[in-house]
Amino acid sequence: MVLTGWIIYNGFLQSDKFLDLAKMIQQAASAKGHQAYIYKNNELLSYLSTEKLKIVKFFEQKRPDYVVFTDKDIYLAKQLELLGIRVFNSSETIEISDDKIKTYQLLASENITIPKTIIAPKAYSNNGRIDQNYIQKIINTMDFPFVLKEAFGSFGEQVYLIHDEIELLHLMEKLQGKPYVFQEFIKSSYGVDLRLQVVGNEVVAAMKRTSDHDFRANVTSGGKMKKYVPTKVEKEVAIKAAEALGADFAGVDLLFGQNGEPIVCEVNSNAHIRNLLEGTGINVADYMIDYIMEEIHKPSAY
Repeated sequence: MVLTGWIIYNGFLQSDKFLDLAKMIQQAASAKGHQAYIYKNNELLSYLSTEKLKIVKFFEQKRPDYVVFTDKDIYLAKQLELLGIRVFNSSETIEISDDKIKTYQLLASENITIPKTIIAPKAYSNNGRIDQNYIQKIINTMDFPFVLKEAFGSFGEQVYLIHDEIELLHLMEKLQGKPYVFQEFIKSSYGVDLRLQVVGNEVVAAMKRTSDHDFRANVTSGGKMKKYVPTKVEKEVAIKAAEALGADFAGVDLLFGQNGEPIVCEVNSNAHIRNLLEGTGINVADYMIDYIMEEIHKPSAY
């Protein structure tokens, strides 16, 4: 049987890297004999009524056997799931991964090592009040410098290193109404981290990222990358983190603790894999398609 797959990305984003990811997956699927098509999320409209739930398409194409969802449009992903289509990753996984607060809560509940974290209480924008006792409690709990990280953000953006109370107050005033966390700064991992790509229950590629000028090591922020051979413990932590979010595949970012122990920084359900290919020579898309084929042919697949 020839499988049909849709690869969906966001049609409103201008960067070529999102289409590039979709093309890498399409090429890997086509190499396995699949009929693989790339669609923008705005080419698929979710229609709801009392009598019907469907997808309104801007094209003539039969229902897919699976969808690889490289976007964060969780409502569209959920609509596809409600229609009985297997979506990789699931809408729930994408939603959790996109929200760093939900991610850290799940990781902590599974006893996975993360930086010490405090969730900022929900506030409403422009209320003009930041309780001084609340600020003092944060300062007494976290040693400067510490990290303030917005719940939503990608490529190392919306992450700030706070050095003193003045910086803290200024940023908190600026971010009123947005969800964020205060997080322990792992000094032993300044400008260096690991990206381990998990597919199923296996780490299929890994790279070490370093920066000479920034506490963040993201390649998008100017960091350098090189192939890395992870330890058994690093692999186990990355796989456990991906499993905690129910991810079929994920890019797990690890920091180095004071004694070299792995600390989970983030779990990315829609990790871009071009850098991994360039840095390691490993095309993660091939592993993704192999995994999808295994899942589709399982008796429990829907």
